[in-house]
Amino acid sequence: MKIKLNRQSDQSLIHQISDNLSEKIRAGLLEEGSQLPSIWNFSKENQVSLVTVSKAYALLEKNGYIQLKHGKGAFVREKKQRTGTQSKTDYNWQLAIPDYIHRSQYMLNLGTENSIKLSSATIHPGLLPSTYLSKEIFQVLQEDPQIVARYGPVQGDHAVREAIRNHVQQYCQIQTSPQEIIITNGVQQGIDLVARTFIGPGDIVITEAPTYTAAIDVFRNRGAHIIPIPMDEEGMQTDILASLCLTKKPKLVYTNPTFHNPTGTVLSEARRNELLELAQHNSFLIIEDDSWNEIYFDDNPPPTTIKSLDMNGHVIYLKGFSKALAPSCRIGAIISNGTVHQRLLSAKSSADLGSPLLTQKALIPFLSSNRMNTHLEKLRIALEVRRDQTIKLLEKYAPEGVTWVMPKGGLNIWVSLPNDRNTDEVLFKAQQSNISFLPSSACYPGEPQYNHMRISYSFPDHQELEQGVIELCKIITLYLQ
Repeated sequence: MKIKLNRQSDQSLIHQISDNLSEKIRAGLLEEGSQLPSIWNFSKENQVSLVTVSKAYALLEKNGYIQLKHGKGAFVREKKQRTGTQSKTDYNWQLAIPDYIHRSQYMLNLGTENSIKLSSATIHPGLLPSTYLSKEIFQVLQEDPQIVARYGPVQGDHAVREAIRNHVQQYCQIQTSPQEIIITNGVQQGIDLVARTFIGPGDIVITEAPTYTAAIDVFRNRGAHIIPIPMDEEGMQTDILASLCLTKKPKLVYTNPTFHNPTGTVLSEARRNELLELAQHNSFLIIEDDSWNEIYFDDNPPPTTIKSLDMNGHVIYLKGFSKALAPSCRIGAIISNGTVHQRLLSAKSSADLGSPLLTQKALIPFLSSNRMNTHLEKLRIALEVRRDQTIKLLEKYAPEGVTWVMPKGGLNIWVSLPNDRNTDEVLFKAQQSNISFLPSSACYPGEPQYNHMRISYSFPDHQELEQGVIELCKIITLYLQ
């Protein structure tokens, strides 16, 4: 089993091996019960000492990921609560085939079809303008049946880019042009395009800690050396980033500054300016992932976007429209400048030859009319009601020792258990009651913190939300006891 090791990293080889294998185990890339390579074989294939591998395996066993059986080897530990038995075909030979998938946490935390999805940072279908958009798609097909037989421009339909330009100018204070906008299949593709364009093995990527799970997946699979920066109530601690820049040379900083996923915090205006100044002084790029800028509560808009302050093209701005309008349409946008824009456009061409034209066209009337303003106003009210409902339920039913962050917008609440507890264990019990949430172990690029969870209040209806939060609080209470 060949893994990527960075011998210039400050992180020891022992911890690199342990982190790499633990991420593969959590992602399901190494099946429960499967046998890891022997210490000798792993040492030979990855050109590290037997002692290093032995210590890494011991650390994995200490953290509960593997079991060392004397005379037999190392095996991925099966969950103690696993019921029943499954006949397993011997696929261990496949471990000899190298791959470049180091991590895939996102898919593990989606929840089952019939569960109460407190894990899903998406919006309940009843809050979306689905009927209107369906009519628009039908109208587009009636007026231009041949649209299904054409590719759209790689950069995206010009009229859609004009509508997005107007939207970000109104809501995000960003002055741009349609020529600087690339339409993507959601924000996730935007993150992937930036990574595949600018990030290679060993490049330093900075993220918040915790951060968006699927972004970690992308950067890790590019072979990046991810360095997490702690957060407080004002977001990423830019003073720690500044100190880091004295000894390291980051290539990219990924930030989710407005109603941060997963914690819901907002990067303060002062720190937004500090982050941009650091990018200018140290010549790194910033990915500003801004999916929820418009979803604010209490009539208090968030600070201006980092991109609106950017005069020199340091910020690559990602904007999503799918979740707030139509998830199946998968519409997002990249706003960038100069040669960065041209290189991203080349990457987009290689990735998919352009996003689907039909769904782009269907969004134009909505984005270009007052319907968007009305929809966002109603959405803010509906989500604020759900947030307040969740907070009241937590205040009433959560046991002593459980705390949470009150979000001022977005879709999520960050809940914390005492430091010595593990929400992975709570999740297994919750899944038995058909409830899902996002455990904090999925949200850290390095050694994770295990005692937090993200609850999303946006997807369940009011009855499911009440049922799910009350039941989850009961599960937490029993677990803490």
